[in-house]
Amino acid sequence: MFINNRLGLLESVETLINQEQRLNQVSNNLANVDTPGFKKETVTFDEMLYQANRFRQRVGKGLQINTIHQQGVVQKTDAPLDLAISGDGFFQVQTPAGVRYTRAGNFQRNNEGLLVTANGYPVLGETGLVTITGAKVDVAGDGRLYVDGVQVNRLTVVTADPKALKKEGENLFRLADGAAEEASPNSQILQGHLEKSNVNTVTEMTEMIDLYRAYEGQQKMIRAVDDLDDLAVRKVGSLVG
Repeated sequence: MFINNRLGLLESVETLINQEQRLNQVSNNLANVDTPGFKKETVTFDEMLYQANRFRQRVGKGLQINTIHQQGVVQKTDAPLDLAISGDGFFQVQTPAGVRYTRAGNFQRNNEGLLVTANGYPVLGETGLVTITGAKVDVAGDGRLYVDGVQVNRLTVVTADPKALKKEGENLFRLADGAAEEASPNSQILQGHLEKSNVNTVTEMTEMIDLYRAYEGQQKMIRAVDDLDDLAVRKVGSLVG
């Protein structure tokens, strides 16, 4: 009885910890519902058999965070530096840590005339950093960028294995070690548009309600096991007439 109760507590505590991580992901999704190009995350739970000690094995719980790369709704803004990718692919940006990837096309022009992200990272084209020195900016569907009617660069849109893309904060992704990028020939750039977050508020709120119920269920399990332990302690040493 003691061993079974102890295992019950371990299982419940592990589940509560994992549910807290699930809550963090749902909260982060909701916080970024209005972030352009944001990709929601989900948590999946797995069970694994491991060696608890040299005498026995037990089943433990693990979790994996998955990024959903489904395209969000594309919204028309008419702002010349708002760019959306229709189809697969990412814009390339230069950061102090190296090249990173993003779907957020709410670009700006900084004081040096460079095309940059909302966080100030320069956007990369085929010939390097994208410089805008004129007044009128036009971007073709294939990424060719014109300033006052003259082509100055071409934005590069690349793709990679979704499993090799790791979130790094600031709406950026990095490639896992050993992974490679490749051109995304079937994608199209839409000027004057922004891709919205692919987070569905109703779905996330439903997920939060489900999370609350699961968390409450595990709390009841812990209380039940605690009651059994209390009963066992009170019965120890009692004599049966």
